[in-house]
Amino acid sequence: MFQTARSILKRDPAAHSLLEVLLTYPGIRALFWYRIAHFMAFHRLYTIAGFLSQHAAKVTGISISPEAQIGKRVFIDHGIGVVIGATAVIEDDVTILHGVTLGARRAVER
Repeated sequence: MFQTARSILKRDPAAHSLLEVLLTYPGIRALFWYRIAHFMAFHRLYTIAGFLSQHAAKVTGISISPEAQIGKRVFIDHGIGVVIGATAVIEDDVTILHGVTLGARRAVER
């Protein structure tokens, strides 16, 4: 979490402090809840994972499936309308801007 916040502080000219990033950036809060939900989904606690994911979407405006694969130091800037689906794979050091949808265009066989 702090590694991501430090990365955002370096990449976003509007960021003034680490504390500001941690407390006011909805993208970092959405990723915090995603990481917990992802851990729960990995351990087959799907109901808890879904609850956490829905909570994060309501408070941040950013919807991230607990089954998505997201790397380190990802920056979701102006995250309103960002949707990251279960099939999305996002590598390290990626910046995502508002209104982006990532995931499959059609159902994928499991």
